[in-house]
Amino acid sequence: MGFQLTILGSSGALPAYGRFPSSQYLNIQRQHFLIDCGEGIQTQLKRYSLPTHKIERIFISHLHGDHYLGLMGLLFSMHLQRRTNELHIYSQPGLDEIITLQLKYSRSSLSYPLVFHPIMHDRPACIYEDTVLTVHTIPLKHKVPCTGFLFREKVKPRKIDKEMLSDNMLLEHLAQLKQGKDVYDEAGKLLYANADYTLPPRPSYSFAYCSDTVFDESIVEQIKGVDLLYHEATFMNEHADKATVTLHSTAMQAATIAKEASVNHLLVGHFSARYQQLEPLLEEATSVFPHTVLAIEGKTIDLELL
Repeated sequence: MGFQLTILGSSGALPAYGRFPSSQYLNIQRQHFLIDCGEGIQTQLKRYSLPTHKIERIFISHLHGDHYLGLMGLLFSMHLQRRTNELHIYSQPGLDEIITLQLKYSRSSLSYPLVFHPIMHDRPACIYEDTVLTVHTIPLKHKVPCTGFLFREKVKPRKIDKEMLSDNMLLEHLAQLKQGKDVYDEAGKLLYANADYTLPPRPSYSFAYCSDTVFDESIVEQIKGVDLLYHEATFMNEHADKATVTLHSTAMQAATIAKEASVNHLLVGHFSARYQQLEPLLEEATSVFPHTVLAIEGKTIDLELL
């Protein structure tokens, strides 16, 4: 099962000091998602032994190059590796045109179906849901339409108390108990009370990804109480004026959002190339929100272990 996030890229607009542009790999109960896809993504996936062929859905926050320019190479490599499964891409409108144009002029067609899902940036919306989780957009304020993404696990099935099992139980009885139901016979007589035969479900986790954005407290309510928040921290507070002009955030501002939203842990990234050393940004963030870590390439965060 599990809920693991691996950092593939933590740099801002430019690759710098071994840091790659934005990208993260998310594995939720064996479902594999890619969030943003900066240059060098294939190198990073191989470096950290992440299974490219298992990626089912790609979420692109906005159409600035440092968040999607690695996508075309990845799509072609999947084709060369004879992928046949559908690949779903969620992005602001226009990415489908960009990809289609490149395929047209290279006279190429992919070996697998590519399904585009245009998303809107002006209000939160559920853009994906299955039996395991939901994914909602988080409207962000940047120079171009931009959204973050909120991944939230649904309540998990209750666990069967093995010490209470009996030989008379059928598989359908166990299935009903795991769903939190009581089990009755055909005459309506109670056979097994759920509370007597099950244990509470394993915890469900949540992760909010807030890419490029100016300091914006309007997102606080939507991300309230998430287990892990990724929030851009392009600048230190001494450059807050530059953050305002470029519609980015400082490490202190990211920490302020985390504190106001009462999240459990904060992950900061999208660091400006002006900073070779990142410890000062971490110190600035932890002065406001102590449970902060840096988004460093290769770092894997297991939410079950936080």
